[in-house]
Amino acid sequence: MNRREFIKGSIALTAGLMIDPFGGITMAESNQKWWQRTVFYQIYAKSFNDANGDGVGDLRGIIARLDYLQSLNVGAIWITPIYPSPMVDNGYDISDYTTIDPRYGTMSDFDELIEEARARGIKIIMDLVYNHSSDRHPWFVESKSDRSNPKADWYIWRDAVDGHEPTNWRSIFGGSAWTWSAERQQYYLHTFAKEQPDLNWENPAVRRALYDSARSWIDRGVGGFRIDAIVYIKKPSKFVNGTPDGADGMINIHTMTANTDGILDFLHEFKRECFDGRDIVTVGEANSVKPSQLKDWVGTDGVFDMLFEFSHLGLGIENEVWCRPRRWKLTELKSALTASQQATAQNGWYPIFFENHDQPRGVNQYFASDADPIKAARALATVLLTMRGTPFIYEGQELGVTNVNRSSIDEYEDIQTHAQYEFALKEGLTATEALECVQTRSRDNARLPIDWSKATPVNNPVLMWYLELTDFRLAHEELLSGTYKELLPRDEQIFAFERTLGTKKLITAVNFSTSEAKLPKSFAELKILLGSEHNPEPLKLRPLEARIYRG
Repeated sequence: MNRREFIKGSIALTAGLMIDPFGGITMAESNQKWWQRTVFYQIYAKSFNDANGDGVGDLRGIIARLDYLQSLNVGAIWITPIYPSPMVDNGYDISDYTTIDPRYGTMSDFDELIEEARARGIKIIMDLVYNHSSDRHPWFVESKSDRSNPKADWYIWRDAVDGHEPTNWRSIFGGSAWTWSAERQQYYLHTFAKEQPDLNWENPAVRRALYDSARSWIDRGVGGFRIDAIVYIKKPSKFVNGTPDGADGMINIHTMTANTDGILDFLHEFKRECFDGRDIVTVGEANSVKPSQLKDWVGTDGVFDMLFEFSHLGLGIENEVWCRPRRWKLTELKSALTASQQATAQNGWYPIFFENHDQPRGVNQYFASDADPIKAARALATVLLTMRGTPFIYEGQELGVTNVNRSSIDEYEDIQTHAQYEFALKEGLTATEALECVQTRSRDNARLPIDWSKATPVNNPVLMWYLELTDFRLAHEELLSGTYKELLPRDEQIFAFERTLGTKKLITAVNFSTSEAKLPKSFAELKILLGSEHNPEPLKLRPLEARIYRG
């Protein structure tokens, strides 16, 4: 019995899921790149799979799960940083860009991962963190030693102003974005933690060193890069105070430095030096780029192949402040996703994602608190795997993993969670209220170890649905290269859209609410190809029900 037959047999035993049999994978001629026609899977290395029993996920643990990922039709694995790091920010504070941290394994293990993945048709995508390094990186150790060393201007240094920090900028992890160095008698800038000093991209030697390290991984066989926090690499020509946005008298550094004019000049050079002429994929993280700006970042004249922009992620909070929650409507989510789709419809490509290592679990972020978590996970998966673009599954998402609240702030590991908790207290919230805010948003929710005992389709209806959807996606060229058009844009319960290629059309309809939803009469004429519920009512969607129709 092959895997598809097994899954279909499992479906017959579980929950009455309704399907229409479909044929093999369409091998239509296409001008698309490999990364436009596959499913990506993100691994947070520390928590994915621990092969040696030391409590930390590792490279051999990833190798052990390659067959599982292949069964999900995964064609590329993005791994969060696995370079040497003091782990102040769980690996995003890098002390050496050129090798593997021993806690994850050896370079030989990495080479084996590349080869074993390649044998299964899977490419390995590395995470580049080039806005900042660890304060223990030899570059910074030398830079801070005095003002005349060869790397004196590899980081961003400023004199005190009236005996205080140069500006009132607050770091993303809380507190001043400036830290005093006794050795240099100057302040250095850090967008994130004080242990993560920002590199000075204005210095050509810094850029050359970074490019060299990227090329070394390409030469080793990686299939591309996800580039972290890239919108911060260009700083303003003048450092000035901003209007405070909190009781601490400071302003979020994001407001003052993100996406500064001239950043694209750096990134075009980065592309020329490292990426042009190579069959790799590049995905930038850009949480300040608007859909209208995507043409400058991706597409024919862009700097990356795809861009993670966050217009659909921050709907529930104000200005990245967790203690300022806001209510949002489904139409806002649909509008954000559709705007990005439209911006890349003719030029560019979109990475579809709802979860990553910095976000709460999708079931908790996009659905009501009383939503059935299994049905909600399947509903979100249906959107993820039928929209136009490249879908990114985050580890555990395919298993229906949800947030896990801790009872005390001391139980949280994430540095940002502690910073947001302290900020909430300064804003006047009680300890109980502040804890509730971080429980909802904490990055720890996405970073807990995966329970692999749940990774069997017979007893996990979410995994079974993902397996079925990834097969379905690859079997329908409309989903790989067809156009996107939103339907029912004003509906506050149903997210519906159509995917069209020539005369073929598929329609997705998902009820995001916990109440029954009515469909237009025209839907009665459509044939259901795949459905998450056995529902005989053609014009009614049960709570959290998802369907895919032949249009």
